Amino acid sequence: MDKRSKIALYIIAAVILIMMITEVTKPKPLNWSDSYSAADKIPLGCYVLFNELENYSDDEVLENTESIFLYLNDKNVSEKRQSLFLINGYVRLTEQDTDALLNFVDEGNTVFLSSKGLYGKLADTLNLSLQIDYTGLYKEPALNTFSSQSLDKNKRLFKDVIENAYITSLDTLNSTILGQVSIEKDRNTNTHPNYIKTTFGENNGAFYFHSNPYAFTNYHLLNGNEDYTATVLSYLPKQQIIWDNYNKSGRKVIRSPLRYILTNPPLKWAFYVSLFGLILFVIFKGKRTQRIIPVIDKLENSTVEFTQTIGELYYQYGDYSNIISKKIQYFLEFIRTKYFLDTNNLNNTFIEKLALKSTNTKEESKAMVDYLIYLKSKTYHTEDELIELNKKIETFTKNNF
Repeated sequence: MDKRSKIALYIIAAVILIMMITEVTKPKPLNWSDSYSAADKIPLGCYVLFNELENYSDDEVLENTESIFLYLNDKNVSEKRQSLFLINGYVRLTEQDTDALLNFVDEGNTVFLSSKGLYGKLADTLNLSLQIDYTGLYKEPALNTFSSQSLDKNKRLFKDVIENAYITSLDTLNSTILGQVSIEKDRNTNTHPNYIKTTFGENNGAFYFHSNPYAFTNYHLLNGNEDYTATVLSYLPKQQIIWDNYNKSGRKVIRSPLRYILTNPPLKWAFYVSLFGLILFVIFKGKRTQRIIPVIDKLENSTVEFTQTIGELYYQYGDYSNIISKKIQYFLEFIRTKYFLDTNNLNNTFIEKLALKSTNTKEESKAMVDYLIYLKSKTYHTEDELIELNKKIETFTKNNF
């Protein structure tokens, strides 16, 4: 790689590094999504309100993280009077949740509900309907006041981060208007109820409904509107508070495929115990099991194949003399190693000893030796002589291998 290419690569790497550092260190954009969750510190979360509710409760603040039906039908719910807080942008309860909530209030408890939209059986039972002012591109400032003149000092003008929702229908026999919202449009001021109390049942239970849930978010509580929120909550009886953290737009939901198992304590513990047992099994099983012994193949003896290949090479080129010379040498080596005879002198004494130690007769041994001497005396050999030599050697040694 030349010097120019290296410089170009260094520049590209530096640019990528700077981009990564910039991406990591740049401030995160502010999250303006509706949450109303007690754990969220974003502008539209309810972290501040949740941590201040202990001033309005005569006992510890309880937190509900399951459906209203399951929570209120739990035997662990206290028998003393309690106040349930439901704050969200829109409240949509199932029929089971609504029945449980109505029974809860019928027993003398209190429900504080703040939402810009209420639907279903609960809205029908309370004869409550709402409307949101959708006119105009920008939301008009809304003045939130109280019906009591003595609380006039705690009214607040909500200029931004608000939906102008108000009550258009209510149960006039059982409801009391506690506050209003005034919206100025085209130099005309329209005033509507936005905070009411509706008694329910024979045990002094009540629903408190407020149509401006934004008033209870971190944004407004930290921007000079905390006195208004405190006044709204002052209407509630001081009793133990239950904070509903389930019916929230910003509710934390387990995204894991094991959600059903992890949300059921018995199944969750069974899953953890099984997982822990599986890990122990893998650890100890791995230590006790010997690794697989590899199969080592036997070394192949390719001497015969090699010799055959060389012989075929000699035979192909017609070098019969060389082949005969090699065969004589191998035969004499066989005599030396098999019968321990000296092959330097192929005389009568050698022939007698060869016939004695081998299974061949003296005549066969002499014929074999004479033919060897005959071939060694020649400088040129034919193919027929090679074939004859091979036959004699095979015949002579057939009983000795």
